[in-house]
Amino acid sequence: MCRVFAYIGPEIPLESLLLEPENSLINQSLDPELHPHLQLAGWGFGMWSEHLLKPEDPLLYHRPKAAFYDDNAKGVIPSLQGSTLLAHVRASGYDAGVVQADENCHPFSFDGTPWIIAQNGALPNWRLLQRELLPYCEDRYLKQMRGTTDTEFLYVLLLSLLESDSDEEVRKGFERLLEVILQAMKALDLFALTKLKIALVAPNRIIGVNYGCGHEGETDPAGDWKKLRPSAPGKDDMALSMLLEPLYLLTGKNFQDHANSYKVDVCPEGEATSAIFASEPLTEDGDEWLNIEFGEIIALERKNGKISKKVSKLNV
Repeated sequence: MCRVFAYIGPEIPLESLLLEPENSLINQSLDPELHPHLQLAGWGFGMWSEHLLKPEDPLLYHRPKAAFYDDNAKGVIPSLQGSTLLAHVRASGYDAGVVQADENCHPFSFDGTPWIIAQNGALPNWRLLQRELLPYCEDRYLKQMRGTTDTEFLYVLLLSLLESDSDEEVRKGFERLLEVILQAMKALDLFALTKLKIALVAPNRIIGVNYGCGHEGETDPAGDWKKLRPSAPGKDDMALSMLLEPLYLLTGKNFQDHANSYKVDVCPEGEATSAIFASEPLTEDGDEWLNIEFGEIIALERKNGKISKKVSKLNV
C-alpha cells in the first residue's frame, strides 16, 4: 500500500520533511506503522520554492527503487527547501510483472495545469475500463502520458473533467470522476473495490480526497476499518479495511522548532501556518491529527501566511 505525504507552509529544508523525522516517508517505505507491506517499487517528490530559478514550476524527483536504498537522497535533499511538497512511496505486487521506471513513480505532473498528483489506491481493470473512459479524456493530457500506471490515467481523466481550478470545481471534478468510472464498470460488468485516496497539490494548496467504491460498486460501504484487519477478530477484509481507513491532517505553527519530528505547536483554527496531509499520523500523539474519513474531501490553502481548511462530504 503506497504512502502519500503533502506539506504547505513556510519555506523549510526538505530534509526536515523527508529525512530527519524517525517516521519520515523514506523510513515508512521500510517500516510503515499501519500496514504490513514494504514499498519497493519507487518513490519521488514534487516541490515548489521561491528560491528556484523557475519558482512557478514544480521541481520533480523520481527514483524507481525503494526509497531507503536511494543513495542520491542524502546528497540531493539537503540542498533543497520548499513551501509546498508532495512526496510518495510506491507499493506494488511482489512479482516480475511490475514495471519499475521513473515514468511510473509519483507524483505526476503535466503541462497546462498547476496540479501535480499522487495517490494511495488503485483502479482495478483500468486498462479495460479505458474503452469507456477515453471519450472523456482530452488529447492535450493523453499525449503527455509516459507511464503505465492507473494513477497517471486517473490524472488525465480528472484534469479533463475539471471546469476550473477552484475548490468547488475540483470537488465537482472528483465527484464526476467516480461517476464516470462507475458507469464504465457497469457497462463492462467489471465492478471491483476501488480505493481512491488522492493528494492533488499546487503551490500553497492541497486537495485531499478519500473515497472510492466497494466490491460491488457501492459508494457507501459499511464497516469498522480496524475490525476488518486480518489480525482483528471477526470477519476480516483487508481490502475493505484499507478503503475505509481515514487519511490524516495536522495543522499548527512553528514546525521548524521541533527538530527531527513532525510535531507542530497546536493553535486555534485560523492561526495555523503549516499543514501536513498524510497516509498515516506521523507523531506518537495521534490526538493532534484530524481524520479525513471515507467519503470526504479537504481543501487546504495558505494565504498571507495562514492556513485555511474546508472539509466536506463528496456527493457520490
